[in-house]
Amino acid sequence: MEFEGFTQEESQELSKAGVLIGTLEQIKGWARSNSLWPLTFATACCGIEMMGTGAAHYDLDRFGIIFRASPRHADCIIIAGTITKKMAPILKRLYDQMPEPKWVVAMGSCATAGGPYVRAYSVVKGADQVIPVDVYIPGCPPSPPALIYGLNKLQEKIRLEAKGKKVR
Repeated sequence: MEFEGFTQEESQELSKAGVLIGTLEQIKGWARSNSLWPLTFATACCGIEMMGTGAAHYDLDRFGIIFRASPRHADCIIIAGTITKKMAPILKRLYDQMPEPKWVVAMGSCATAGGPYVRAYSVVKGADQVIPVDVYIPGCPPSPPALIYGLNKLQEKIRLEAKGKKVR
């Protein structure tokens, strides 16, 4: 890879010496992906699995993921559970209060598509009906390893977006 100001040979020599070369956006993307601060939005059983993932056995802290209680301190929101029509405006308000850049993870069948309550008049048919979702984690409820996998996919997405690649 050739960077502005360096020939290909100089770039290879620097790489062999252990020097990393990248753009400021790539470095910011790497830093953001390795220090996610999710806001918890647990409304049902998936919240228990989310708490278990943050506890000692699975330890999300080792990935740089530390739960926050305030939307003003969070850059990611994990929606775990059923979203009712009464709760949808609150979810939207919390999302709007988060600073940019921000990401959304929908955890479980209820958050992704309404779950077993999909026919209930009071249930929103997925979080993407209220706010944009970046990662969907299926399951009822998804296991802690599934949540970790989904968060790792979000980290990968953040790094790719920093490199200027379009990620769906």
